[in-house]
Amino acid sequence: MGTSHSAAGGRLPTESSPVTQPLMHGTIPLTARLEPWMDSLIADPKLCQELIKQYGSPLNLHDYSSMSRNIAELREAADEHGIDFEIYLARKANKTLGAIDHAVAEGCGIDVASFNELDQCLKRGVPADRIIVTAAVKSVALLRLAVEHGVVLSLDNLDETAELQAIVQESGKPAAVALRLASDNPSIPPTRFGLRAGEWLTFLDQADKPETLKVEGIHFHLNGYDGGQRAQLALEALALIDALRDRGHDPSFVDMGGGIPMSYLDDGKQWAGFWEALAELPEGDESLTWKSDRLGATGPEASIALYPYHQKLIRGEWLRKVLATEETTTRRTVAQMLIERGIQLRCEPGRSLLDGCGLTLAEVAFVKNRSDGAPLVGLHMNRTQCRSTSADFLLDPLLIPTGPKVQDRAPYEGFLVGAYCIEEELILRRRFEFPAGVAKGDLVAFPNTGGYLMHIIESASHQLPLAKNLVIDGVDWILDGIDTADLLVG
Repeated sequence: MGTSHSAAGGRLPTESSPVTQPLMHGTIPLTARLEPWMDSLIADPKLCQELIKQYGSPLNLHDYSSMSRNIAELREAADEHGIDFEIYLARKANKTLGAIDHAVAEGCGIDVASFNELDQCLKRGVPADRIIVTAAVKSVALLRLAVEHGVVLSLDNLDETAELQAIVQESGKPAAVALRLASDNPSIPPTRFGLRAGEWLTFLDQADKPETLKVEGIHFHLNGYDGGQRAQLALEALALIDALRDRGHDPSFVDMGGGIPMSYLDDGKQWAGFWEALAELPEGDESLTWKSDRLGATGPEASIALYPYHQKLIRGEWLRKVLATEETTTRRTVAQMLIERGIQLRCEPGRSLLDGCGLTLAEVAFVKNRSDGAPLVGLHMNRTQCRSTSADFLLDPLLIPTGPKVQDRAPYEGFLVGAYCIEEELILRRRFEFPAGVAKGDLVAFPNTGGYLMHIIESASHQLPLAKNLVIDGVDWILDGIDTADLLVG
């Protein structure tokens, strides 16, 4: 993974080294880990400028080569434990068809969360038995489409179940389902997703025509990234499978959902130092954040309002730890208990599978001061176009100086603001420094936005167009099929 840039693509030359000083960084830097393709792109200002001119700002660019590495890392961990293991890409993390194509080419399935996501996958040629529907709320149209094609549905509640059974009775086709399990363990936080094991067993024991539902497996969804909680719930799922088999059902998998950690930053000291500085920031001091915003937390592990942008235990090592967790009574590991029952383990990563797969470009619209003098840099984008459910995007963007050539640009620092007509329209809430200045027409690159950060909450408010999505096709950047309505495999 490269982290260097040419002088034109994000760093200021010095006498000692041509690539030492970033052209843009936070007042407390949080230096992003970059992929080689990102380095190459940022080092070509002319290409970036041409793409923005042709497709508009902001612009999402995708190179899925990193996904192969991320998939291999998880599979290697599973192979070491000898388990049957399958990966399903969480489609909601990235809406492009290119992401589907690459995941399927790597032998992965797809996790979908809406009618359109399922419909697009089917039209794209994804086999029905390689799809699972995990939508929190499922429309009748979604249920019908899944039943029609024999796609497994993660069954969430009894009202949904009743609606599904009515559809099954009309169609005459049984529905393939995975029971979504909520934990009985008081150490695991309450969840809105699924029902407890006893509730599912009571339903099945009392159900009219239970044969209309073919229980294929157990699915669960947990918030956060705690591997110990996932191991605990996997053990609960295996206990439920034992009870289901006693009742004549034949489930074959446990699906532990997503939440597999990744790390955006290589430098843990930067991450800790940022929080230390923020904790000491006086009220009203805007040297680090807009209006001394604490970003919903007082430390790097203090709040789920923020994604942990630096983590040590990620992907493969995280999965190894989950699989090696022992059941307290038998001292059998999660992996051993899966193997003994002939149960497949599935997961649904989004962010960690798309790590390194996306970058967002935006054009500088203006440089000005707030009425009280606070410096601002306006971008042709809005705050939903580089944001997930997290309170902020905690990586330093990179400046690509493509604006008018000025012999002596003055150093500058300020906040990135966006297109929505509200006072709190901040792209990022951190303050940034521009040692060699910044000007209208320059470009700002937001690294590693492919998982959740581009699409999960993007909005076309004010009737502003959504960002276009380009995918690398050999050496050329072309529109992804999601923006051309080219859903069918060509």
